[in-house]
Amino acid sequence: MDRPPDRRSNLFAIALFAVIALSIGGDAAFDFQHGAGIDHILMEISVTGLAVVGAVVFTVRLRRQAAVLGERAEVAEQQAETWRGEAEQLRGEADSLRDHLADVRAEAERWRAEAKEALDGLGVAIDAQFERWSLSSAEREVGLLLLKGLSHQEIADVRGVSERTARQQARAVYKKAGLSGRAELSAYFLEDLLLPQDQARRG
Repeated sequence: MDRPPDRRSNLFAIALFAVIALSIGGDAAFDFQHGAGIDHILMEISVTGLAVVGAVVFTVRLRRQAAVLGERAEVAEQQAETWRGEAEQLRGEADSLRDHLADVRAEAERWRAEAKEALDGLGVAIDAQFERWSLSSAEREVGLLLLKGLSHQEIADVRGVSERTARQQARAVYKKAGLSGRAELSAYFLEDLLLPQDQARRG
């Protein structure tokens, strides 16, 4: 968008041409009354006419400038109104997102509490079953690591023993439990967790 002419400059030009027109026009009238030559008077009238034309031109330009500024102000106001509407909409969306986030956090808290309760119960059940199988403390630790899915090498690294020792202890767990291997050990404790609740209760 082009920058409009400076309003102050236009006003100055109008004032300047008006002063010139009045001065030269007054001088022409004075000279005419005192019998000055016709050429001199015509020249002064021409200059006065040009000054009047200049004043009119800059007056028109000033009015156009005012109209342009008015249109721009109207456009700016419309744009501001649009932005205000969009800002209000964004505030509403932000409020909705905050409410949704609060609901999600509350749901996550509830789920964590329920999951902790279930996992604590599972931990107690596993501990009790290890007790019934008469597992040693080392075998219990190996049994838990097997349930977590660690390989024999990873169990050895965690416990600071050789892989051979970890394998032997794993076999001891399976033997005391009467299970064939890791899959049956995991299924023994976790199979019911994979069923829907109503089926788990019927089972």
